[in-house]
Amino acid sequence: MIRLFKVKEKQAENAKNANGRAPGKKQSAGELRLNKDISELNLPQTTKISFPNGKDELMNFEVSIRPDEGYYRTGKFEFTFQVSPLYPHEAPKVKCKTKVYHPNIDLEGNVCLNILREDWKPVLNINTVIYGLNYLFTHPNHEDPLNHEAAAVLRDNPKTFESNVRRAMNGGYVGNTTFSRCI
Repeated sequence: MIRLFKVKEKQAENAKNANGRAPGKKQSAGELRLNKDISELNLPQTTKISFPNGKDELMNFEVSIRPDEGYYRTGKFEFTFQVSPLYPHEAPKVKCKTKVYHPNIDLEGNVCLNILREDWKPVLNINTVIYGLNYLFTHPNHEDPLNHEAAAVLRDNPKTFESNVRRAMNGGYVGNTTFSRCI
């Protein structure tokens, strides 16, 4: 004879021991891989990661970058990461929350980084993306721009580009665009 009450009691006990997750909610392969990636992060000193929704919600997090060299040194740039349950077979969605004058980041926060688009491969990880974002601030690329105006200025007149970056980071105008202070 099957003892249904014993089965129900066992399920309730297992639910209590589910480490705070909803009973019966299994982690997707993407969540498992993301847990592994986050536990193995080796962030540069210029970078911090935070989980605004707590450690139970790892699929959405924020990264803050404070470059210590290049045009963007001393600035603080915030990014949001949205990771799909299909991760690592699908690249994370990354947006820059800080309005920045940059050839590879448009004014809406879209980021032009090849590993977030056509060059994404499942062997890449969150650490690789974060290092790629850091690289954009130390080596902006005028050859693959999202902000074509900033790319043209960087290519044709690096001194003016540097002046525009400083003005933008100090909360000034570049052309008709106003930037918030991020220093």
